Amino acid sequence: MNKDLIELYSDYLIASFGQTTATGLANLLQGSIYHDSITRFLNSETLTAKEQWQLIKPMLRQHENATPNAIGYLIFDDTIQPKPHTSVDDINCWHYDHTQNKNVKGINLLNCLYHRKDIDIPLSFDIITKPNVFTDDKGKVKRKSDKTKNQRLLDMFDRAIKNQVKFDYVLADSWFSAKATFKHIRKANKHFIFALKSNRLVALTPDDREKGNFVRIDESNLPDNTPVHGFLNDYHDEVLLLRRVFTNKDGSTGVLYLVCSDLQCDKDKFINGYQKRWQVEVYHKSLKQNANLGKSPAHSQRARFNHMF
Repeated sequence: MNKDLIELYSDYLIASFGQTTATGLANLLQGSIYHDSITRFLNSETLTAKEQWQLIKPMLRQHENATPNAIGYLIFDDTIQPKPHTSVDDINCWHYDHTQNKNVKGINLLNCLYHRKDIDIPLSFDIITKPNVFTDDKGKVKRKSDKTKNQRLLDMFDRAIKNQVKFDYVLADSWFSAKATFKHIRKANKHFIFALKSNRLVALTPDDREKGNFVRIDESNLPDNTPVHGFLNDYHDEVLLLRRVFTNKDGSTGVLYLVCSDLQCDKDKFINGYQKRWQVEVYHKSLKQNANLGKSPAHSQRARFNHMF
């Protein structure tokens, strides 16, 4: 791993406003490095989350040591860089965008952002590839990944545990709120604050749970912005449920349903904790606007992986 070239290439992407090319970088450096060297770098060893950890570990440890009493969060979310005019392959393919409720052709990236006090550090990433080609019942050719996004999230979570990252909560939206994910997080003695879909079935008393009287969370008469003890129909432990009511920028009222595994979590900690999830949205916006996420100057699969690294 050539750290000097990684730093140089990253600075070039951030400073560029137009098309990024190996020749463009070489010209900026006035011949001190040739474009062939940049192309070879992009096509060399595939850079992964393991190499990312080596780069960010010193900064992360320094921040952890400087803030011993701060709460740490792992924030998970995925983003799609649309590339409608690029041919379909393992990396650039069709993905379901749950923020738009439609399929989008592009590159799908799952990220884990580490938040502690006022610092956000990109901890890990996974490019959602779909190498498995098949034909559906209607005769349409489609692609499938080897792993689900929830499985990829848990792999990244396990890596953070293995690397002894100091965190307390895991944050994610409703797309990732599977019972297997909840169980896995709690097994590692960590807590979760996730969004829930409005049709998730809940019970608000032990008696209702015992009798199987589960109702949709949007029909459960939860009070606004107040944590309530309850149960999910497919998860064995008691949780806190919250109906978060807020005002959107356009003046309309929004409703978000949240679940937290920490029964000692008060209202402010619950709401403010989940609010930190939006830091990953800022990170994704920066990747697309400031780092030319979808504009690799080389087109091999390895080069595109390393460009996104």
